[in-house]
Amino acid sequence: MTTGQDTAEFKRLFDAGAHFAQVKSRRHPSMKPYLVGTKGRQEIIDLVKTSEQLEAAKRVMNALAKEGKTVLFVGGKVEIAALVKKAAQDIDAPYVAARWLGGTISNWSEIKKRVDRFAELKDTSSTGTLAKKHTKLELVKIERERKRLEERLDGITTLTKRPDALLVVDTKHEKHAVKEANDAGIPIIAIMSSDCDLKEAAYPIVANDTSRETVRFILTELTESFKEGQTV
Repeated sequence: MTTGQDTAEFKRLFDAGAHFAQVKSRRHPSMKPYLVGTKGRQEIIDLVKTSEQLEAAKRVMNALAKEGKTVLFVGGKVEIAALVKKAAQDIDAPYVAARWLGGTISNWSEIKKRVDRFAELKDTSSTGTLAKKHTKLELVKIERERKRLEERLDGITTLTKRPDALLVVDTKHEKHAVKEANDAGIPIIAIMSSDCDLKEAAYPIVANDTSRETVRFILTELTESFKEGQTV
């Protein structure tokens, strides 16, 4: 039995274009049960199931917040990277909205050393202690190092340990992050279209992962649920 809330969510998903999947030739076999037909060459996603998946993912986000867990947002595709970054910042969560830095999970101890080094350079730079200890040439090299680390570590400088969960947009595009998380037993919540492997996410949300409006809507729903969990 559907409720008014379910109907409203279905309509918002539809209005955002969440039902448009990939062309049939790109479909992953695991996605067949989540498709209901075609329009032109594009297959159509069953938004009733998408809505159910979104509700399940919202409950997970709420529970993670209540438990004080860390969710790492991952989505570096050009068309949605800014949305991923904004959503993560909205709940003070870490994020990777560019190319995944190999080892972020699988070699966390090494990545943590870089994060600590960046924090050290940032702190000494702001206090002015670097200028007292180094020559001008050394300062130029140190500044280059700081900028390089800032670029590579943007979004994960607040991580103090491996994340408790990942929120991924397009598991196929973020295959390296997905593999590291799955190998480590870290659960993945994912917005994923019909070309992705459903088994790669513990909490899949089958929807149009190339649509900015779709991704914005789903991320907003998930972050709002996280905020609710934080206030309890």
